[in-house]
Amino acid sequence: MSCDELELSPTLQQALGDQDVFSRVMALGGEVFRDVRGRKTIRVQLAGQPYFIKQHFGVGWGEIFKNLLAFKVPVVSAITEKRAIEKLGEIGIATTPLAGFGSCGCNPASRQSFLITKDLGDILSLETLADQWLLSPPEPSFKRHLLLEVASLAARLHDSGLNHRDFYICHICLDLPQLRQGNIHLYLIDLHRVGIRETIRPQDRMKDMAALYFSAMNAGLAPRDYLRFLRRYRGKPIRQVIHEERDFWRQVQSRAIKLYVKLHKVAPELRQLGSIIA
Repeated sequence: MSCDELELSPTLQQALGDQDVFSRVMALGGEVFRDVRGRKTIRVQLAGQPYFIKQHFGVGWGEIFKNLLAFKVPVVSAITEKRAIEKLGEIGIATTPLAGFGSCGCNPASRQSFLITKDLGDILSLETLADQWLLSPPEPSFKRHLLLEVASLAARLHDSGLNHRDFYICHICLDLPQLRQGNIHLYLIDLHRVGIRETIRPQDRMKDMAALYFSAMNAGLAPRDYLRFLRRYRGKPIRQVIHEERDFWRQVQSRAIKLYVKLHKVAPELRQLGSIIA
């Protein structure tokens, strides 16, 4: 199958050859991590190294119209994630290194594409870490340091005009070899829905922060932790943040609670942000 665009690292060029590369990649099988309509994520070994491949087989007009009617931007190919990886590299946020990309077809409903990224190796999602904290609370100094690093990552993302659209703590990961050396190095992953603009829209920022807050509700954070986060995220004194942005953070909390109730069927115990933005 001829391609409109094909990019491969030198290592993958040697491993895959130069004959019908696109069809070969789209036909590859491996350990399946996600398999939804029109898209599959697999882990494979190429040239003796582990890679993740996201294969996009075409979403169909029905999915496109469903998203448009819901005022959502439909994701029709791997190009969204490719651009997000490149943009994160420009602004200094670590993510899965890009190793290959291919796209075929002009029709958005039937366009096929793939994205190949290097396996990050020994990493731990913050969701898994938070689950561990329920049984074994972390050292206060480590929790503070990690919280500030997440706040800095979120600020850099949003202040650069990007919104993740799935900004849950499961998509922020720790590099464990670095952690064993006493360093906190974070990766932001799962970028297939990232929005890129000159300036982030307030609604997009709100949705991202609500997703982050919702996904951290069971991590055992205290009011002081949220204050530290807000101060680092907004880069100004906390009194100024609350005075200027009280309505915004009320929207964040309201949406986060709705997400929590939808998932858990019970309301969260709000001993955290409530006292701050009341």
